[in-house]
Amino acid sequence: MTQALKQRTFSREEYLEFEINSEERHEYVNGEVRLMTGGTPDHNDIASNLLVALKLQLKGKPYRIFMADQRLWVPDRNLYTYPDVMVVEKPLQLQAGRTDTVINPCFIAEVLSKSTENYESPSETLRERGEKFSSYRTIESFREYLLIDQYSTHVEHYVKTAANQWLLSEYNDPKIALSLSTFKAQIEIAALYENIDIDAS
Repeated sequence: MTQALKQRTFSREEYLEFEINSEERHEYVNGEVRLMTGGTPDHNDIASNLLVALKLQLKGKPYRIFMADQRLWVPDRNLYTYPDVMVVEKPLQLQAGRTDTVINPCFIAEVLSKSTENYESPSETLRERGEKFSSYRTIESFREYLLIDQYSTHVEHYVKTAANQWLLSEYNDPKIALSLSTFKAQIEIAALYENIDIDAS
């Protein structure tokens, strides 16, 4: 089926019908349907560590937190995707006519992999990162972005400071805690990598 997906263009309606009945998750990129490969145990652990930290700090606050299986619609880029971790401010906004696709994230985090089925070389992975971040920036509610490396202690933290302006901070020291500005939370770098053996990976 993967080869068949590569050989045709899908409408949004065709993609959504296909995705609902599929046992695997797929991104939709301007008519192209791409299989999303499963994450490594380290990838899943890092995303889970972030999810737990956010759940604890945002308890009782007006936010919803989602991991991996929640679909996001980016209309300006004709993109459906599934961020690793996503925070949405209440009230939850859904794509018109849908009950399963959100449109108003304020925070997104992605755990980086060296390659996926669709982006096999390092240069392609870098291109994907840039294109996805560019797509996310078209969402009016989106204000903060984390990129977490699963193979080394390295976190890139982007914060929107003004229209068309983002501030980048980078963290390599596990003893440091980064401050999230969207909802006033602090995340220890070491906590993100709990149970991860960086030397082994």
